[in-house]
Amino acid sequence: MVNVFRHLKSYKWQISAVIFLTLVGILLELLLPTLMANVVDIGIVKGDISYIIKIGLLMIVAALIAVLITVGVSYFASQTAQGFGRDVRRSLFVQVEDFSLQAFDKIGPASLITRSTNDVKQVQDVLNMVLRMMTRAPLMLVGGIILAVTRDPGLSLVFLGALPILVIVILVISKKAIPLFVSLQKKTDRLNLIVRENLTGIRVVRAFNKVNFEKSRFNQANEDFRDTGIKVNQMMAVLFPIMMIIMNFTNIAIVWFGAIRIDEGMMQVGNLMAFLQYAMMILMSLVMLSMGFIMIPRAQASVKRINEVLAMEKEIEDPQSAKSTESHGYVEFRNVSFRYEGAEKPVLSHVSFQAKPGETTAIIGSTGAGKSTLLKLIPRFYDAEGGEIVIDGVDVREMSQAELRQKIGYVPQQATLFCGSIAENLQFGKEKATEQEMKEALEIAQAADFVFKQEDGLHAKVEQGGANFSGGQKQRLSIARAFIRKPEIYLFDDSFSALDYKTDAKLRAGLSQMQGESTIIMVAQRVSTVIQADQIIVLNDGKIAGVGTHDELIAQNHIYREIAASQGIGVEGA
Repeated sequence: MVNVFRHLKSYKWQISAVIFLTLVGILLELLLPTLMANVVDIGIVKGDISYIIKIGLLMIVAALIAVLITVGVSYFASQTAQGFGRDVRRSLFVQVEDFSLQAFDKIGPASLITRSTNDVKQVQDVLNMVLRMMTRAPLMLVGGIILAVTRDPGLSLVFLGALPILVIVILVISKKAIPLFVSLQKKTDRLNLIVRENLTGIRVVRAFNKVNFEKSRFNQANEDFRDTGIKVNQMMAVLFPIMMIIMNFTNIAIVWFGAIRIDEGMMQVGNLMAFLQYAMMILMSLVMLSMGFIMIPRAQASVKRINEVLAMEKEIEDPQSAKSTESHGYVEFRNVSFRYEGAEKPVLSHVSFQAKPGETTAIIGSTGAGKSTLLKLIPRFYDAEGGEIVIDGVDVREMSQAELRQKIGYVPQQATLFCGSIAENLQFGKEKATEQEMKEALEIAQAADFVFKQEDGLHAKVEQGGANFSGGQKQRLSIARAFIRKPEIYLFDDSFSALDYKTDAKLRAGLSQMQGESTIIMVAQRVSTVIQADQIIVLNDGKIAGVGTHDELIAQNHIYREIAASQGIGVEGA
C-alpha cells in the first residue's frame, strides 16, 4: 500500500485539520446529552427557568458550532480525497507512459483503463469515507463508552451483551465479502475488455456476422458481473437489519433496566435520557465502522491492483550517465537477438547490418519473419536480448530515450491519429511547426490534395482514431508527421501498404528528394516499394537470409526471388 498512499504526504495539514475538527466536533456532541440531562434533572425538576434558558442557549451554540465543524470536515476530507485521486491517476498515467511494450501487453489496455478509473475511484471514495467517518467513529465509540460508564456503571453492562454480537457479525460478513470484492474488480476488467474489443472491432464483428455471438459473450460477462454484485449487496442487505435489531433490543434493555433503577431511586430521568443518547452514539459508531469494514475490502482489492502497476519495474530505463552522439544517423546492428516474453524461440537471431546516412535500407521477408520487431528495437520500444544496436557509435541503451527518439521519425504499421485537428497531429512531429512546413510535409507525403480540399484545411477536425479518414489517408498523414520532424533516421514500418502503386511511387520519389543525409530504414511487403533501395535485407525466420541490391538479390537469393516472383517481378523487372 506504500506506493499508493505515499501521495497522502502532500495533504498532511488537511488530514490534520480533519482529525482536529473531528475531535472538537465529537467533544461538543458528547457534551449535548450531559447538558440535556442537567436541563431535565436540575432545570425542570426544580423549575429553574433561567437555568433552562441558559443551558438551552449553550446547547444551541454547541450544536451550531458542531454543524460548522462537520461542514469543515467534509470540505477538507473531499479536498484530500479528490486531490489524492488526481495524483494517483497521474502517477498511473506516467508509469504506463514509461512502460516497455512488453509490460504494457502484460497487463493489457482494458485492465489499465479500469485501474486508472474504476479502481482509483473506489480508493478515493473509501478515503473520503475514512476521513469523514472512520476517524469519527472510534473517537465517538470511546467517548460514548467512557461517558456512559460514568453516568451509570451498572446499566453499562448492557453493552457487554450487544457489542460482542455486533463485532462477530461484522467480522463474519467482512471475511466473506473480501473475496467477492476482488472477484468483482476482475469481472469489471473482463466486461471492459469485451466492450473495448467490440467498439474498436465493430467493423470486423459486422463483416463476419458475429453480432449475435458478441452479444452473447457480453451478456455472459455482464450477468456474471451482476451475480457477483448481487451477492455483495445481499451481504450488505443482511448486515444492516441485523445491526438495527441489535441496536433496538439494546435500547429496549436500557429503557427496561433504566426504568427499574429510576423506580428504585438509583437513577434520575435525565441521566437515563443522556444514557440512551450515549448508547445510540456507541451503536451508530459501530454502524459506521461496519460500513468501513464493508467498503475497505473493496478498496484493498483496488489498491492491490493499482500497486501492481506502480510497483512494476521499468524494463527500459535511461542510464545514470547518458551518452550523447554526433548528429549523423549511422545505425548498426551487431549480432542482435530478441525474443518476446514467454516465447519458445527468438524472433530475431544474430542479426547484423549497417544503415548509413543518405542511404535507404529496406527490410523484406515473409509474415512473422521479425521485420517490425527489428524496427521497434531501434527506438527502444523493446530492448535486445543479445547483441548491440549502435547509433553513431553509441549503444542505444547508453543514450537517454528522449535524445534517442528525437533523432527518429517513426511511422508505425497501424497509422494512429489523435483527436483534434490535422495541424495538431502534424505538430506531434514538430511542436512549433509553421504552416509552410506543414504544407511541404503534406505535399511530399501526397496528402496535400485531400487535406486542402476540406473547408478548414490544416484545421480540419480529426475524429477519434482518425475515423473520418481512409486507411491510405491516415497513412499519408502519419508519414507527413514524420517528415515534418526532419530527423536523422526515418523508420517506416510497412507504411506504404495502404497506398495505391501510383501514390506509392510519387511518395518514394518525394522521399528521395528530401532524404539528404538522413538514414532511411523501411519495412515493406511490396518489392516495388524497395526496388530502388541502396540495400535490401531479406529476413527469414528471424535471421538474415540475404543482403544486397534488388538486382543482386534477384540473381543470388532464392527467397527474395520467390517473393518477387509472387508479385509478378522477375529478372526482367530488375
